[in-house]
Amino acid sequence: MALGPPSTASLARFCHKLNRLKTLEESTTETSLRHHLTMLDLILLGMGTTGSVGLYVLMGTVAKEMAGPAVLVSFGVAAVASLLGVLSYADFGVRVPGRGSAYLFTYVSVGELWAFFAGWNTILGYLIGGAAVARVWSSYLDAIFNHRIRSFTMAHVGTWQAPFLAQYPDFLAAGIVLLISAFISCGGRISSWLNRLFSAINLVVILFIIILGFVLARPHNWSAEEGGFAPFGFSGIMDGAAICFIAFQGFGAIAASSAEAQNAKRAVPMAIAISLGLAAGINILASAALTLMVPWRSLDPDLALTDAFNQRGYSWAGFIVAAGAICATITFLLRTVIFLPHMVHAMAADGLFFQVFTYMHPRTQVPMVGILVFGVIVAFLALLLDFKALLLFMSISALLNRTIVATGIIVLRFQKFPPASSQGPASPVGSEQASAPEPGKLRPALRPYLGFLGGCRPGAAVAWALRVLVASAITLDCVMVFGDSALHLPPWGYTLLLLLSSVVFLLSLLVLWAHQQQRWEDTFQVPMVPLTPALSILLNVFLMLHLSYLNWLSFSICLLIGLMVYFGYGIWHSKENQRELPGLPAAHGSLEETVQALQPLSQALAQEPGHMEQPASL
Repeated sequence: MALGPPSTASLARFCHKLNRLKTLEESTTETSLRHHLTMLDLILLGMGTTGSVGLYVLMGTVAKEMAGPAVLVSFGVAAVASLLGVLSYADFGVRVPGRGSAYLFTYVSVGELWAFFAGWNTILGYLIGGAAVARVWSSYLDAIFNHRIRSFTMAHVGTWQAPFLAQYPDFLAAGIVLLISAFISCGGRISSWLNRLFSAINLVVILFIIILGFVLARPHNWSAEEGGFAPFGFSGIMDGAAICFIAFQGFGAIAASSAEAQNAKRAVPMAIAISLGLAAGINILASAALTLMVPWRSLDPDLALTDAFNQRGYSWAGFIVAAGAICATITFLLRTVIFLPHMVHAMAADGLFFQVFTYMHPRTQVPMVGILVFGVIVAFLALLLDFKALLLFMSISALLNRTIVATGIIVLRFQKFPPASSQGPASPVGSEQASAPEPGKLRPALRPYLGFLGGCRPGAAVAWALRVLVASAITLDCVMVFGDSALHLPPWGYTLLLLLSSVVFLLSLLVLWAHQQQRWEDTFQVPMVPLTPALSILLNVFLMLHLSYLNWLSFSICLLIGLMVYFGYGIWHSKENQRELPGLPAAHGSLEETVQALQPLSQALAQEPGHMEQPASL
């Protein structure tokens, strides 16, 4: 019994370590004070980062195996889900200074464990995405040579049949990853001209695909004789949407650069809406043209667009498409090989990952160790893993990160912010701050009706309501996806569960809405909080549940490895943990305290004319 209090105290300290927040430093805040990006810059950034993953990587697989011609509806659903998620990134981007990611946003708002979870998830997503795109590049290059490379490999190396493994080892895909890794290690600036050239070629090819595709369209290919428009039904459309979500991942780059935008309150949401609309339109039009050119059953899922033109007797067009796909996939691989080591470097700099990855080459200023290690890992995955398994794994990673960020937005909106009149890009409404109720407290107008919530300390009711919201969203999605099949519920049981989970979800939304939120002036904020992030959580979980259980199993194993890294290394070597050592002042706390402590630094930087801009390749 005498060990009870110390054990309780130790548990409390351990839980505190898991929830401590990141203290932002000078390197994080530098770029937030240079508002030089116009709306056009942001639009081009979003479109350039996204590339053409939907056209060359996803479209054939989704059309042939999941949705049929309704692949265009899958792209539409995925675009809506992506819009809800990217709005949350934009809100974080103008609140947290500097370029950011799901890792940084989570670290400064939710806590260290969830930040590591988001960072590790991002690393997995880029590893898998790079391997998948490398295999697509290999397939299109092989198509130019009439599949002689594949035939040679299968004849001289052999084939195998195993879950998650490709039919044959793709040495070409592994080779391009290693080549690009060596190329990037020479310095990020070398790739900028090549990146622009390939992006321009790809844009011309996309226009060519859409125009010629509709010229060759045959409406009969959508008829009942060919299987109809949606041969796999609603479930197939949602399965496809879970995969098509990958096509809209690049728009987080707009949100991450929002602190550098001119008039961010207007430019960021407009740039997101325009670029997302353009990307959605391109994918929807191209998928419509594809399935109208040839019957969806006859498509080659790995080379859908090239195969469609070849079937119609336009081999020269198929060659042009293959050239565009090669340019687009190389552009994506360049960005992957650049971003992935810097993501690892950021986590290592915070002490959450092994310190060897903080090494930067003194001349080129690139993270050499990260490029070499993770370049080899991506090459190994591209060599062995099956393309479809890679896509499903990549979808889980992307959807899960958007869910974490949407949850963080709700946490952020109900946090208390210091009442300073000038906070840089994320200032609370100064004239109303003195008289406004404290964020997290019950709205004054509702106190007579919800008095039982008024006795809670600020934020307590919000925290519980958020937990209930996420739990009810997961329950509601499980009932909708598995209620008729896996759960084997009678009609009355299915209806009762659906009704109960829906009511709890709505009640938790009402409790959140009944509390005072933080407001900022001259910055973009997610509209209709908590409804918008709650819908994002609901839709993301719904799409995730449509993915294969085998992919969930493999993804869970990877996350378990990540947790072993965190609890075995990161939690003890974290910078925030070092600040809490005896004799050092604690530097943890809420996001408000962090930003308040940064005000003298921000003002000093604002007066300094020569502070450096972060390289664009980052």
